[in-house]
Amino acid sequence: MTDQSGMPPGGLRRPSSRATGLRKVNTEPAEKTLVAVISILSGIVRPFTHRDWRGQENLPATGGVLVVANHISNFDPIAVGQYLAFSGRWPRFLGKASLFTVPVIGRIITACGQIPVQRGTKSAVHALDAAVVAVESGKAVVIYPEGTVTLHEQLWPMVAKSGAARIALQTACPVIPLGQWGAQDVMWGKKIHFPKLLPRKTLRLTAGPPVPLDDLREGPITPQTVAIATERIMAAITELVVELRQEPAPPELFDPRRARRGDVPGEPESSSDSSAGADPDRRVDEETT
Repeated sequence: MTDQSGMPPGGLRRPSSRATGLRKVNTEPAEKTLVAVISILSGIVRPFTHRDWRGQENLPATGGVLVVANHISNFDPIAVGQYLAFSGRWPRFLGKASLFTVPVIGRIITACGQIPVQRGTKSAVHALDAAVVAVESGKAVVIYPEGTVTLHEQLWPMVAKSGAARIALQTACPVIPLGQWGAQDVMWGKKIHFPKLLPRKTLRLTAGPPVPLDDLREGPITPQTVAIATERIMAAITELVVELRQEPAPPELFDPRRARRGDVPGEPESSSDSSAGADPDRRVDEETT
């Protein structure tokens, strides 16, 4: 557990945002709009939430990094963004391209350096190119491997798409798993409604050590290596979620496509239907909300 300032016990202690201000905690270069937006959101959200933040020492202080997180709520990008910003790294999310065309909001997120994804089209593959460029230029890129808010009825992680694994294998960057729990109390799952901020909620986030992928980077990127990388990424995330929830995870990752067909939800997919091994032009539609 942590105290209310969000400091992890036994880890690298970071200055309280209330005592120092975000810009004194985070000295990494960033777009002015991104700094302003996160500062404003912190000022709004902080009085209504407790921060149980752990594992911040696992985030590299500099250099390109891919942060992979479970997706439990339309509110949780705020929780993830705050966690990373106050850990010294400015987050760049992959987000639905439609958000970038919304008046005012689109201009803001574009100015914040976020990365648009054309979901469900061949153009989606170009979002991966942009993410690779961002990582290789030393930025912290956040991706939700599941591609959307989990559809599991208890919000456990579900079967992932291949985008995160492909970015990881195309770069030599560390891949840091991030587990989170608590944002669902503010806004449940995929539901869109006014946030329930009272009584005060606790946002629990923890980062783990890098996912071991070096052995998969020694050869060409194949459907098999992508599938293995995807499996390792989701296993690492799920382990962190188990730690935060203090309860066992389901024996298999939930698969919404199999659930729609009436199959066993957690049954592994065949290689021909696997999201990790399928056509990357159809399987890179990661989103953040």
